[in-house]
Parts: sequence; C-alpha cells; structure tokens
Amino acid sequence: MNHLLLYCRPGFEKECAAEVRELCEQQGIYGYCKLEENSGYALFVSHQPDGASLAVEKLQFHDLVFVRQWVACLPIVEGIDTEDRIGSLIEHVSGLPECCELWVEPADTTEGREMQRFCNSFGSAFSQVLRKKGILQRKAACRLHIFALTGSCFYIGYAPVVNSAPWPMGIMRLKFPNQSPSRSTLKLEEAWHWFIPENQWHQYISSGKRAVDLGAAPGGWTWQLVNQNMFVTAIDNGPMAESLMETGQVKHLTEDAFTYQPHKAVDWMVCDIVDKPTRVIKLMTQWLVNGWCRETIFNLKLPMKQRYPEVKSCLDYLQNALNDAGVRYSIAAKHLYHDREEITVHVRLLDYHG
Repeated sequence: MNHLLLYCRPGFEKECAAEVRELCEQQGIYGYCKLEENSGYALFVSHQPDGASLAVEKLQFHDLVFVRQWVACLPIVEGIDTEDRIGSLIEHVSGLPECCELWVEPADTTEGREMQRFCNSFGSAFSQVLRKKGILQRKAACRLHIFALTGSCFYIGYAPVVNSAPWPMGIMRLKFPNQSPSRSTLKLEEAWHWFIPENQWHQYISSGKRAVDLGAAPGGWTWQLVNQNMFVTAIDNGPMAESLMETGQVKHLTEDAFTYQPHKAVDWMVCDIVDKPTRVIKLMTQWLVNGWCRETIFNLKLPMKQRYPEVKSCLDYLQNALNDAGVRYSIAAKHLYHDREEITVHVRLLDYHG
C-alpha cells in the first residue's frame, strides 16, 4: 500500500505534505505529494509499493505537527454504484489488514461538513454488514477508514489504533464553558488532552500547583488553570475578567510578559501571546533554561508563508538551547483543531527541582 492520506486544517496542505515527506525520507521512504489547497487533506505517494504501510509502522504519529490523522490507503476509488455502495466497497475493504472498527469521515471543509450526515448513516450501516461478515474484529490492532469526497468517490484504508488520532477526523470535540471569559480557553484544554494522558492528569495538572499565564487578559487560559484548582499569577497590561479575580486564586500583575521574571519557580507557565514566533520562542527558552517553570504550554503564531520552515527553526532553536544547557526535557508540538494560524507546543523538564 503506497498511498498515505493525511487529514489537516484547510489551508495547511503544503505544510502537512512537506512535514510527512521529510520524515518519510529520513526513514528511507521516498515519494511525492499530491494536494489541492483548502481541501483539508494531502496525499503522500510512495515509490515503494508498501511505503504507506511502512510509514505508519516506522513513524510516530504523535511527532507530527500539522497532520490531524493519517491513513495508509488504496488509490482513490471512483464511480461507486450509489445504489449498492456496500456491495461495491466490500471487495476493496476485504484486502486490508484486520480492523476493529470503521470510521467514515468527510474532509473538514464546508463541502465536507455537508456530507457528515451521509457519513454517519453509511458508516453505521456498513459497520453492521462488516461485523456480520467477520471482517471487523473488535480486538484487531487497526481501524478501517473510509474518507468520503462524494457519495461515489472514496479513499479506503487503515490506521494503527495506537499510532493514530483517537478521534474521528482527528478532531477533538470540546464544549465551550460559558464561565470562561474567552474562547481561547479551548486551546489550552485541547492541549492538555493531546499532550498529557488523562491518567496522568492527577500528577501534572492537579490542585495546589502554581502557574504563570503570560499575556493572560482577559483570562481564557487562566480560567483553565483555576478550574484545575491552581494558583495563578496573570501577567498582562490589560484587564482580567472580574469573575476570575473573585476566585481568590488569581494575582494580576500589570507587567510586560517579555520582561517579567518570577521570584520563585512555578509548576506551570502558559503563554498565548500574539507576537512574532522568533520573539516568543526566545522568551520560552529563557524560562526553560533558567528553570523558572517545570512545564509549559505555549502557542507560536505562524507567518503567512514558509510556515513549516518557521516551525522547524523555532523548535530547533529551543532544543539546541536546552541541549547546550544540559537540560533533559520532552517536547511535542501540534496544530490543534482550536488553533488557527498557530501551533501549540508542550515542554516538560525531566530533572526539575524548582
């Protein structure tokens, strides 16, 4: 199987394709990319007949920044009989690795969302047939994906359950908490779900921890910290929401986030400042090299062009600085669903004694 289907945010197809092609080449998997701007997906086509299968086996999905989901798939299947889709598609499905479940998904575009109802109903009906025929096995290691472009045009493939996104379309659906002062709160909530397994939340996101929110106003990210019963120092020249100040868990300092320095190291530092990514990454590096926080989640706002090279440059800068300082760390980055022209980065210091 040599087609690797990549879901992404519409408008980021080039970044998605460039990233995967580069990582595949590092593993000796060579090919070319096919994409259409604002389609919400891209394809990496390997020169090796099993290149896509090798990619989802050798690469770690969690290392990908711009890819929401990946699927090792067959070439596009077109002209399916709309009067008997199930009968027409079974022969394509039966040659794939054994799968535990079926997801029928559209692209995350206006046209794609109009197909969501069809995907839901067809997926339910097809799943029942596949289970009756023994093609779907609940304990299988892979998941069957059908990516629907139209009612008669599909990509069909599979993804390893433990090495892919655990949500349909690669999108985590979160409900906006009405108590939060801004919708940006969903960025931090999604980041916690993405970067920190829920069974570790009690260790890393728990009551009594101390946090700093750089560029906090009006308090969307501070709200998430307070909601986890943390004590927060909010740094911003702008006003914070009164509801947050009334909790007694927030201290608001009207200072410049780029010059503020904590008197004592904290458990968490978060940052959603709108500024050049090179300036923000230097600030984050200063905090981490100096050990001012044990853990951080921050956003890097991306330029309109050369977005993938900019991301690589910023992350390389941070990692080189931490390596030079002899700091042990873990780092991950993701273009989350609630991000727009930005990516979210998570860094944890592994030898933290703050």
